[in-house]
Order: sequence, then structure tokens, then C-alpha cells
Amino acid sequence: MDVARLRDDTPGCSPAGTPSGTNGGHIHLNNAGAALMPRPVLKAVRDYLELEARLGGYEAADAAADAIEDAYAAVAHLLGSRPDQVAFTEHATASFVAALSSIPLREGDVVLTTRADYVSNQIQYLSLAERFGIEVVRAPDAPEGGVDVGAMEELIHRRRPRVVAVTHIPTNSGLVQDVAAIGALCRARDVWYLVDACQSVGQMPVHPEEIGADFLSATARKFLRGPRGAGFLWVSERALDAGLTPLFPDLRGADWIDESLVQPAPGARRFESWEFFWGLVLGTGAAARYATDLGLDAIETRIRRLAEELRAALAEVPGVRVLDHGAELGAIVTVAVEGHEPPALMRKLRDRGVHTTGQGRLDAVLDYDAKEVAGALRLSPHVYNTSEEIREAVAILDELLR
Repeated sequence: MDVARLRDDTPGCSPAGTPSGTNGGHIHLNNAGAALMPRPVLKAVRDYLELEARLGGYEAADAAADAIEDAYAAVAHLLGSRPDQVAFTEHATASFVAALSSIPLREGDVVLTTRADYVSNQIQYLSLAERFGIEVVRAPDAPEGGVDVGAMEELIHRRRPRVVAVTHIPTNSGLVQDVAAIGALCRARDVWYLVDACQSVGQMPVHPEEIGADFLSATARKFLRGPRGAGFLWVSERALDAGLTPLFPDLRGADWIDESLVQPAPGARRFESWEFFWGLVLGTGAAARYATDLGLDAIETRIRRLAEELRAALAEVPGVRVLDHGAELGAIVTVAVEGHEPPALMRKLRDRGVHTTGQGRLDAVLDYDAKEVAGALRLSPHVYNTSEEIREAVAILDELLR
């Protein structure tokens, strides 16, 4: 992989051959939050915004209709799927909620999930329990970390959940969950299966059909390197054939064809809202093409190597405890730092040109309580980062702690 070209193609990086932090660059290790966009993504969004300024919002959308369809095709190609199975949304949580709301849940139904699911998703489950009387069941973790797939199988068999919902990679850990194994269990028992791939799309190959998912939610801004404020939902043919629709569709997702009759839109677009900035869709399409051209296998190999370097270097810093554990680890690295609150340490690092995320206990109550920490400093490299940046970032952290 031509890292110099990748850095030259990324306005937020210092140009190749110059020290990090010069010429407006910095060490960006916050790709699990929002990665740096490459120039083609930035151009797609800017060009559409200028078109909208010249023509008007409605007219710009009409003029860009072919490019918008290409964005659907680009995301579908990224996922190894068809364009009619892709819906664009404002963000991953909007995708997740729309999918979850489409499953007819009734009092007493079971939603089976994991202890590592994303905080917003956990809040949605508890809201459903309060409003509709459903039961939230969390499968236990395996000793090595991550959900115990054997326990998940037993719970699916014994509790007969209406839906299984699993986060592929938690926001608070490098853990990669075995979503394909869980998908096989769900298909065998004919259980609806919802996968949150917010942190995995763009970081590694993700093919929802192979996973066995019925729904897969994702965002553009993280490892896919798209713009913030955009996400998408993939919907299986099985879910579409069953007529599943979001609880609150609007005029893009359904037609009001008679006084008491609504007809869902064909394909996954029944999950979309009418009001949307199509420039973000074009940016998402550009990001999907960029990642596909680089190759998801090559992306995964490089960023996992950088994450391993980062974990090893951080483990050598006095007072730093690496928190990640699991049979498979991805590009998110989390640490607890003795005597330091993660948000405060994040701000100090940002002042020194190192971008990270500081999480508190409320970002992952179950995981952080189990690890007996009040939160974590999260660092997440991408392909445009270098080993030199890893060493420099760790040296700055060590200096701040000393």
C-alpha cells in the first residue's frame, strides 16, 4: 500500500516526507470516532453543495440523480450486495432504530443481545422493555472475551427470541465478535438478526449475506472515511419479502394510496426519509469506491498491524493498562491510565496534536464495570497512519504522564 500517496490524498495528514504536526497536519488516531476524509470524498460533497447553491435543493437532486444512483451501487458493491438492498440514513443509529422498529414486537417477546453492544442500542432495548413489555436478555461473555457463542445458541434454543441484535465491533474495545457464527444460529432457528457494523464497515470486508444478517447498520464517518451525518442500512431479501417496514415511514418510504391504505416503497428505500442532504450520500458513495479500490483485505491487514504496534507500545508506558481482550482484535485500542480521567487526558493530547477519544463509564457500563475502570482512552489507527506516528503519539503520552 502506497502510504505516501494515501497521506498526500488526505488533507488532514502532514504531507509525505514532512514531520507530523507540520503544515496543518496532526496525528489522527480517532478513526473510530471520525476518520479523515480523502480528497475524492471531500470533492463529492463540495461539488454537490455548490450545485445546490446554484440550482436550488430540489433541482440539484434532480440534476445529480444518476450520481446518486451510483452511490447506491458503490455501497452495494462494498457489501457484495444489490443497490435495492441499500437505504441511506442520517447515521448508524437511525439505521439501527429503523430496522429494529420494523420487527413486530409484542409484550413478552425476547430481544437477545450481548454485553458488548453499543450504548445507544442498549438504550433502545431498554426503551422497548419499558414501552412494550419486551424482555432484554444478554448472552454472557466467553472467558477470552466477546459473546459466548455456545451460550448464545442455548439461549436461542431455550428462549426463542423474536430478534437477535449484535454489535460487530464495540465502540469501547478492539474486540471483534463472531457475527457469522451467530448468524448461522439465527438462520437455523428462523430468528430475525440485526448486526451493528458501525465500526467494522471500512475496516475489514463485511458481507451481510455471508454473516447471515437480516439487517446491517453502518455509518460513513468512521473507518469508511465518509462525511459525518450520513449512514446506511442493508436489508436482506428475506426481510423485504416478509414486508417488514419501519414503524414510522414517511413519504419516501411509503405511498399513501387510499384513505386507509399505505403501500411501502420497493426495496430497502422504504427505510429512508425524504429530507436528506444528497451531497452526503455522494460523499458516502465516493468513500465506498475509495475503500473498494484500496482493497478491504489490504486495509484490514495494515490497520491491524498498526493497532498491534500501538498496543505493544502502550503496554510499555508506566501506569497504562491495555483493556482489549478477545479471540480477535481489530483497530480500536483502549487503555486505562492510572490517575487520569480519559476525557481530560484526551484534551491534553489534542493540545499536543494527537487526536484520540476519552470515554467515561456511561459509554459502556457493563464492559467498564467488569474491567473495574471508570472509562478508557481510545486510539484507533487507519491506513494513512505510520509507525513513526504511533511511536510519536506514545512518546507524547508518556511525557504527559511523567
